[in-house]
Amino acid sequence: MADTKSGRDKQARDEERRQIRRDISEARERGDEADPTAEPPAECHRRGCAEPVAFSVTERYQEETGAGAVEATAFLCADHAGDESPVNLDDAYEGYVFRVEPVAAGAGGN
Repeated sequence: MADTKSGRDKQARDEERRQIRRDISEARERGDEADPTAEPPAECHRRGCAEPVAFSVTERYQEETGAGAVEATAFLCADHAGDESPVNLDDAYEGYVFRVEPVAAGAGGN
């Protein structure tokens, strides 16, 4: 094949398409990875509570609008975490999650 402008343009377009396919493939592979988590706050999420964070409480449920799954996480002190319970059971589905986990020592400024 002769080295022509149209040949070089075609090669460039082909390379762009290959790069787009690679990017899509890599994004699909990373789709199951958890997002990097930021440092939790130092104080309880509840208004007016200055106690240190001890637990993260996460609930994943179907949004009422039908837009898909929603995940909400709050960082709470030990007292407030004990008060938590599932609130979106009406929107529970196969992927529903309600989880209370201790926050790692030293996180949140402890």
